[in-house]
Amino acid sequence: MADVEHLVVMGVAGSGKTTVARILADRLHRPLGEADEFHPPANVAKMAAGTPLVDEDRWPWLRAIRDWLTAHARDGQSTVVTCSALKVAYRDVLREAEGHVRFAHLVAPEALIEDRMEARTGHFMPPELLPSQYRTLEPLSDAEDGFVVPVDAPPDDVAQRVLGALALQREVRP
Repeated sequence: MADVEHLVVMGVAGSGKTTVARILADRLHRPLGEADEFHPPANVAKMAAGTPLVDEDRWPWLRAIRDWLTAHARDGQSTVVTCSALKVAYRDVLREAEGHVRFAHLVAPEALIEDRMEARTGHFMPPELLPSQYRTLEPLSDAEDGFVVPVDAPPDDVAQRVLGALALQREVRP
């Protein structure tokens, strides 16, 4: 399992996690886990109603993602998964997965993300919850294996930035 690597594409809603993760999963030939699919119906209903989730809502969701990562690791598969992973404590749960967990934090100014969210259709997360995500967000710490990627470019370019950062980290990792 030392060769198994899980790439968590993280960031606030509307940062492009799903789009970029799909590109990465395709280019890396890895299974893709979409965090929204791990939410229980009660979480989806709460967010759709404009109510931010609290930690108690998130723990089962995060554990389900962690367990998905571990199941793939046990099969010898590296993965790509999306997850907002806004707090260090949330990322700690994901790091409990078997295999090596790395984070690609997609970032952009709040105004850009708000414009994107207002333009998208068919998603349960309303733009009104974006400020709560930015308030909750804790940047990656030096102790976490990850990197920040600006999303001020087309998704293919952002995915290429992620791949470049992964390659650079592999070169310097002991």
